[in-house]
Amino acid sequence: MDPRLERLLDRIDAEMRATADWTGRAALAPRVRAALAAVPRHAFLPPEEQASAYDNYPRPIGYGQTISQPYIVALMTELLDPAPGDRVLEVGTGSGYQAAVLSRLVAEVYTVETVPELADAARDRLARMGYANVHVRLGDGASGWPAFAPYDGVIVTAAAPEIPPALLDQLAPGGRMVIPVGAPYAAQELVRVAKDAAGETDRRVVLPVAFVPLVAGPANKSAKDHETAT
Repeated sequence: MDPRLERLLDRIDAEMRATADWTGRAALAPRVRAALAAVPRHAFLPPEEQASAYDNYPRPIGYGQTISQPYIVALMTELLDPAPGDRVLEVGTGSGYQAAVLSRLVAEVYTVETVPELADAARDRLARMGYANVHVRLGDGASGWPAFAPYDGVIVTAAAPEIPPALLDQLAPGGRMVIPVGAPYAAQELVRVAKDAAGETDRRVVLPVAFVPLVAGPANKSAKDHETAT
Protein backbone atom coordinates (compact mmCIF):
# COMPACT_ATOMS: atom_id res chain seq x y z
CA MET A 1 0.00 0.00 0.00
CA ASP A 2 1.13 3.55 -0.73
CA PRO A 3 2.65 4.83 2.55
CA ARG A 4 0.70 8.09 2.17
CA LEU A 5 -2.57 6.18 2.01
CA GLU A 6 -1.57 4.00 4.95
CA ARG A 7 -0.88 7.10 7.05
CA LEU A 8 -4.22 8.59 6.01
CA LEU A 9 -6.09 5.44 7.04
CA ASP A 10 -4.32 5.57 10.41
CA ARG A 11 -5.51 9.18 10.84
CA ILE A 12 -9.07 8.17 9.92
CA ASP A 13 -8.91 5.34 12.47
CA ALA A 14 -7.77 7.80 15.14
CA GLU A 15 -10.52 10.28 14.28
CA MET A 16 -13.15 7.53 14.37
CA ARG A 17 -12.05 6.68 17.91
CA ALA A 18 -11.99 10.35 18.95
CA THR A 19 -15.54 11.02 17.71
CA ALA A 20 -17.13 7.74 18.78
CA ASP A 21 -19.18 9.35 21.55
CA TRP A 22 -20.94 11.45 18.88
CA THR A 23 -21.13 8.99 16.03
CA GLY A 24 -21.60 5.69 17.84
CA ARG A 25 -18.92 4.22 15.56
CA ALA A 26 -15.46 3.73 17.10
CA ALA A 27 -14.04 1.96 14.06
CA LEU A 28 -14.74 1.39 10.40
CA ALA A 29 -16.17 -1.91 9.26
CA PRO A 30 -13.38 -3.94 7.59
CA ARG A 31 -15.20 -3.76 4.24
CA VAL A 32 -15.39 0.03 4.39
CA ARG A 33 -11.74 0.39 5.35
CA ALA A 34 -10.73 -1.95 2.52
CA ALA A 35 -12.75 0.08 0.01
CA LEU A 36 -11.01 3.29 1.10
CA ALA A 37 -7.66 1.54 0.80
CA ALA A 38 -8.47 0.42 -2.75
CA VAL A 39 -9.43 3.81 -4.24
CA PRO A 40 -6.55 6.16 -5.19
CA ARG A 41 -7.76 9.55 -3.96
CA HIS A 42 -5.14 11.47 -5.97
CA ALA A 43 -6.75 10.26 -9.21
CA PHE A 44 -9.89 12.24 -8.31
CA LEU A 45 -8.14 15.58 -7.80
CA PRO A 46 -6.91 18.22 -10.26
CA PRO A 47 -3.16 17.92 -10.99
CA GLU A 48 -2.32 20.96 -8.86
CA GLU A 49 -4.01 19.35 -5.81
CA GLN A 50 -2.65 15.83 -6.10
CA ALA A 51 0.35 16.44 -3.83
CA SER A 52 -2.05 16.93 -0.92
CA ALA A 53 -4.43 14.11 -1.89
CA TYR A 54 -3.65 12.06 1.22
CA ASP A 55 -3.96 14.87 3.73
CA ASN A 56 -7.06 14.56 5.88
CA TYR A 57 -8.67 17.72 4.51
CA PRO A 58 -11.21 18.65 1.83
CA ARG A 59 -9.65 19.92 -1.39
CA PRO A 60 -11.04 22.10 -4.22
CA ILE A 61 -12.03 20.39 -7.47
CA GLY A 62 -13.17 23.49 -9.38
CA TYR A 63 -16.52 25.20 -10.01
CA GLY A 64 -16.80 26.13 -6.34
CA GLN A 65 -16.95 22.47 -5.26
CA THR A 66 -14.72 20.28 -3.09
CA ILE A 67 -13.80 16.67 -2.53
CA SER A 68 -14.79 15.91 1.05
CA GLN A 69 -12.37 15.32 3.91
CA PRO A 70 -11.37 11.62 3.85
CA TYR A 71 -12.57 11.07 7.42
CA ILE A 72 -16.02 12.43 6.47
CA VAL A 73 -16.15 10.20 3.39
CA ALA A 74 -15.24 7.24 5.61
CA LEU A 75 -17.77 8.14 8.31
CA MET A 76 -20.65 8.77 5.89
CA THR A 77 -19.93 5.49 4.13
CA GLU A 78 -19.83 3.69 7.48
CA LEU A 79 -23.12 5.25 8.61
CA LEU A 80 -24.78 4.08 5.40
CA ASP A 81 -24.11 0.44 6.44
CA PRO A 82 -23.61 -0.62 2.81
CA ALA A 83 -24.35 -4.25 1.93
CA PRO A 84 -23.11 -6.07 -1.20
CA GLY A 85 -26.54 -6.26 -2.84
CA ASP A 86 -27.54 -2.65 -2.19
CA ARG A 87 -28.47 -0.02 -4.75
CA VAL A 88 -27.36 3.42 -3.58
CA LEU A 89 -28.21 6.95 -4.71
CA GLU A 90 -25.53 9.60 -4.31
CA VAL A 91 -26.42 13.28 -4.61
CA GLY A 92 -23.37 15.36 -5.53
CA THR A 93 -21.01 13.35 -7.72
CA GLY A 94 -18.22 15.92 -7.61
CA SER A 95 -15.03 14.24 -8.77
CA GLY A 96 -16.52 10.75 -8.40
CA TYR A 97 -14.43 9.72 -5.37
CA GLN A 98 -17.31 8.88 -3.02
CA ALA A 99 -19.05 6.95 -5.79
CA ALA A 100 -15.86 4.98 -6.44
CA VAL A 101 -15.62 4.01 -2.77
CA LEU A 102 -19.28 2.98 -2.71
CA SER A 103 -18.90 0.99 -5.91
CA ARG A 104 -16.64 -1.47 -4.09
CA LEU A 105 -19.26 -2.03 -1.38
CA VAL A 106 -22.64 -2.23 -3.16
CA ALA A 107 -24.18 -3.62 -6.33
CA GLU A 108 -25.04 -0.35 -8.10
CA VAL A 109 -24.38 3.36 -7.50
CA TYR A 110 -26.58 6.01 -9.12
CA THR A 111 -25.05 9.46 -8.77
CA VAL A 112 -26.44 12.89 -9.71
CA GLU A 113 -24.36 16.03 -10.30
CA THR A 114 -25.61 19.57 -11.00
CA VAL A 115 -22.44 20.96 -12.63
CA PRO A 116 -22.15 19.77 -16.23
CA GLU A 117 -18.35 19.96 -16.34
CA LEU A 118 -17.99 17.92 -13.16
CA ALA A 119 -20.56 15.35 -14.33
CA ASP A 120 -18.73 14.87 -17.64
CA ALA A 121 -15.30 14.64 -15.99
CA ALA A 122 -16.50 12.18 -13.33
CA ARG A 123 -18.23 10.02 -15.94
CA ASP A 124 -15.07 9.82 -18.03
CA ARG A 125 -12.82 9.24 -15.00
CA LEU A 126 -14.95 6.47 -13.54
CA ALA A 127 -15.23 4.72 -16.91
CA ARG A 128 -11.50 4.97 -17.50
CA MET A 129 -10.78 3.51 -14.06
CA GLY A 130 -13.17 0.61 -14.54
CA TYR A 131 -15.96 1.48 -12.09
CA ALA A 132 -18.60 -0.20 -14.23
CA ASN A 133 -21.38 -0.24 -11.62
CA VAL A 134 -21.51 3.57 -11.25
CA HIS A 135 -24.13 5.45 -13.27
CA VAL A 136 -23.75 9.23 -13.64
CA ARG A 137 -26.56 11.67 -14.35
CA LEU A 138 -26.65 15.43 -14.84
CA GLY A 139 -29.65 16.81 -12.99
CA ASP A 140 -31.15 18.44 -9.93
CA GLY A 141 -29.81 16.49 -6.97
CA ALA A 142 -32.69 17.43 -4.66
CA SER A 143 -35.00 15.56 -7.06
CA GLY A 144 -32.86 12.44 -6.89
CA TRP A 145 -33.12 9.84 -9.65
CA PRO A 146 -36.68 8.51 -9.47
CA ALA A 147 -36.40 6.14 -12.43
CA PHE A 148 -34.34 3.66 -10.42
CA ALA A 149 -35.91 4.18 -6.98
CA PRO A 150 -36.29 2.89 -4.37
CA TYR A 151 -32.73 2.85 -3.05
CA ASP A 152 -31.33 0.92 -0.12
CA GLY A 153 -29.13 3.89 0.71
CA VAL A 154 -29.01 7.60 -0.11
CA ILE A 155 -25.89 9.65 0.54
CA VAL A 156 -25.83 13.42 0.02
CA THR A 157 -22.50 15.25 -0.24
CA ALA A 158 -23.79 18.84 -0.05
CA ALA A 159 -25.79 20.56 2.68
CA ALA A 160 -29.51 21.18 2.29
CA PRO A 161 -31.52 23.51 4.57
CA GLU A 162 -33.96 20.61 5.02
CA ILE A 163 -34.01 17.01 3.87
CA PRO A 164 -35.48 17.05 0.34
CA PRO A 165 -38.83 15.20 0.35
CA ALA A 166 -38.06 13.52 -2.97
CA LEU A 167 -35.01 11.83 -1.47
CA LEU A 168 -37.03 10.51 1.46
CA ASP A 169 -39.62 9.19 -0.99
CA GLN A 170 -36.91 7.37 -2.96
CA LEU A 171 -35.46 5.68 0.13
CA ALA A 172 -36.67 2.09 0.42
CA PRO A 173 -38.22 0.71 3.60
CA GLY A 174 -35.32 -0.54 5.67
CA GLY A 175 -33.02 1.94 3.94
CA ARG A 176 -30.57 4.49 5.34
CA MET A 177 -29.80 8.08 4.34
CA VAL A 178 -26.80 10.17 5.38
CA ILE A 179 -27.08 13.89 4.69
CA PRO A 180 -25.65 17.19 5.98
CA VAL A 181 -28.45 19.58 6.94
CA GLY A 182 -28.13 23.31 7.56
CA ALA A 183 -27.86 26.74 6.00
CA PRO A 184 -25.08 27.48 3.49
CA TYR A 185 -21.77 28.31 5.18
CA ALA A 186 -23.47 28.28 8.60
CA ALA A 187 -24.09 25.70 11.33
CA GLN A 188 -24.72 22.30 9.76
CA GLU A 189 -25.28 18.83 11.18
CA LEU A 190 -24.69 15.41 9.70
CA VAL A 191 -27.96 13.49 9.96
CA ARG A 192 -28.61 9.77 9.61
CA VAL A 193 -32.12 8.78 8.60
CA ALA A 194 -33.43 5.22 8.92
CA LYS A 195 -36.72 4.20 7.32
CA ASP A 196 -38.55 1.25 8.84
CA ALA A 197 -40.65 -1.39 7.09
CA ALA A 198 -43.78 0.75 7.53
CA GLY A 199 -42.14 3.77 5.91
CA GLU A 200 -41.67 5.72 9.13
CA THR A 201 -38.36 7.55 9.51
CA ASP A 202 -36.07 8.02 12.48
CA ARG A 203 -33.57 10.88 12.29
CA ARG A 204 -30.43 11.14 14.40
CA VAL A 205 -27.95 14.02 14.44
CA VAL A 206 -24.43 12.62 14.28
CA LEU A 207 -22.02 15.55 14.54
CA PRO A 208 -21.36 19.13 13.33
CA VAL A 209 -20.04 19.42 9.77
CA ALA A 210 -19.27 21.98 7.07
CA PHE A 211 -20.30 21.24 3.46
CA VAL A 212 -20.79 23.24 0.31
CA PRO A 213 -24.50 23.97 -0.27
CA LEU A 214 -26.80 21.75 -2.26
CA VAL A 215 -27.68 23.92 -5.24
CA ALA A 216 -30.38 23.62 -7.86
CA GLY A 217 -29.29 22.02 -11.08
CA PRO A 218 -30.73 21.18 -14.49
CA ALA A 219 -34.27 19.84 -14.34
CA ASN A 220 -34.32 16.05 -14.46
CA LYS A 221 -35.15 14.64 -17.86
CA SER A 222 -35.66 11.08 -18.93
CA ALA A 223 -33.18 8.40 -17.91
CA LYS A 224 -32.53 7.88 -21.61
CA ASP A 225 -31.32 11.47 -21.91
CA HIS A 226 -29.02 11.47 -18.90
CA GLU A 227 -28.16 7.98 -17.74
CA THR A 228 -24.66 6.79 -18.48
CA ALA A 229 -23.36 3.53 -17.09
CA THR A 230 -19.62 3.78 -16.62
